[in-house]
Amino acid sequence: MSDVIPQIDESTRQRLIGRYTTVDGNMLRRLTAAGLAWLRTNQQLVNSLNVFPVPDGDTGTNMVLTMQSAMDETSKETNRSIGQVAHSIAHGALMGARGNSGVILSQIWRGFSRMLDDLEMMDVESMAAALSEARETAYKGVVRPVEGTILTVTKDIADEAEKAVKNGTHSAYELLERIVVAADESVQRTPELLPVLKEAGVVDSGGMGLFLILEGMLRAVYSLPLDQPVIGVQPLSALNLDNASEAIEPGQDWEVVIDFHPEPALDIQDFYNHLETLGTSIQVGEGDGIMRMHIHVPDKTEYEPIEYVKTLGTITNVAIENLMAQMAEQSSKQALDGIQLETIQAGDIATVAVAPGIGIARVFASLGVSSIVEGGQTMNPSTQEILNAFENLPTDKVIILPNNKNVVLAAKQVIGLTVKQVAVIPSVSVPQGISALFAFNKEGDFNQTVEAMTAALDDVQCIEITTATRSVEIDGVQVQEGQIIALLNGRLAVSGDDIEQVAKDVLALAKAGEMELITFYYGADLNARHANEIADDIRQIYSDQEIEVVEGRQPHYQIIMSIE
Repeated sequence: MSDVIPQIDESTRQRLIGRYTTVDGNMLRRLTAAGLAWLRTNQQLVNSLNVFPVPDGDTGTNMVLTMQSAMDETSKETNRSIGQVAHSIAHGALMGARGNSGVILSQIWRGFSRMLDDLEMMDVESMAAALSEARETAYKGVVRPVEGTILTVTKDIADEAEKAVKNGTHSAYELLERIVVAADESVQRTPELLPVLKEAGVVDSGGMGLFLILEGMLRAVYSLPLDQPVIGVQPLSALNLDNASEAIEPGQDWEVVIDFHPEPALDIQDFYNHLETLGTSIQVGEGDGIMRMHIHVPDKTEYEPIEYVKTLGTITNVAIENLMAQMAEQSSKQALDGIQLETIQAGDIATVAVAPGIGIARVFASLGVSSIVEGGQTMNPSTQEILNAFENLPTDKVIILPNNKNVVLAAKQVIGLTVKQVAVIPSVSVPQGISALFAFNKEGDFNQTVEAMTAALDDVQCIEITTATRSVEIDGVQVQEGQIIALLNGRLAVSGDDIEQVAKDVLALAKAGEMELITFYYGADLNARHANEIADDIRQIYSDQEIEVVEGRQPHYQIIMSIE
């Protein structure tokens, strides 16, 4: 029996087989709530499965928020019909979908619900059919499906369900057991199907998220706890703590990170159990004889984890951050109030731009956008938020600029949710969005404007400079956690210890000397003087090029550059 299936006695097994022969709407609601609870408990684990060493490990967060929206929608549904409840889950997931993983998850639910529309109860045959339709819908929702992702896991569980029904499985409980095992095995195979996962030493994060949802359902059937995360020590480099403030729970005021040498070796389960008495958002990492512990604790208890760890070994480093102050600072930085947006009249074309920082939002406003959605890296807006950005504008023609590869799918979901004419320009970076706006004409022909803006995406190259969140080698580039790295058009290109040298190296790779304009958008973590010093040094090399410096105030990325 698989490790993910608990050992139970035969009498208990027979009772479960009889109880879960079919599933009604109320039971589906309870099982889905359990899946969400288990996913949330292991949210940081999913976030840590990040291929690139950039601060966008947010798959777990996106899937949790998508599932929470689905469950919120079911709270409005009193019908016991499996079809009605499944439809509510699918609609809620669609409206709350965030990031590519959240959108694909919503499509899985959409296909699943479609096959149950007119049913009061779900048996194994209808369950297998629903999973089959979920597979088809998920694959159709992606222009270029990639194996070794959540799509593969969806396919494998659907195949297993079809096989189980053919082999005579007659209980929904038995079928759930089999698809959980199939999901687990599929996730473990993802690195063999997608080389970049194997190169980074991780499994697919979206596939892991789907597995955890299904496993949470099965744990609920077994009456197992859903609030004790999977105990697994992560590599130190996998602990992405930059976005920890997003996981703050009420009363959790401090973030404590401790590095220490355990003496003697730790019992990880006992260690984790004690940490749970102190706080939440717990993560544990290990590497080169050192342990790292991360926890959120209430006010006035921030030193308790330190005192506890002192009893376990020798402390080498401690970091304590005020989470409330972090949140207040981030909120003030991202405030969009006071930005003057383009006035739109009936018949005009409106533009909606996703902006990761207040400075970049001002740039978009200066180029004539009608509405701005806050978001970008690690903070992907939902389908509902994008829809809300233009539904009340006095025009029926709208163009959306996602400006991030993980927002494009969510933006495209909006097209089927409004009577307005909507087009999504597939901009995957801020420079592409800005380039597209130079081709925008609010009074022009809609289709011609969309075509011109889409063509303008190829007129610019994008460089993004940030700090590596993990040690890895990808595309021949060796990266150590904490180094400065540069991505060129979305691909890891350069790593180094000095931000100025990294900027010079990546500009050389981009053949900036053959271009006319280089624009620096400096982020919230880089002050204006330092940004201008870097730009001045770059001017010494590229004296024939025009170089502009703009305050972007984007989080996580010290510099975003456009080259055109």
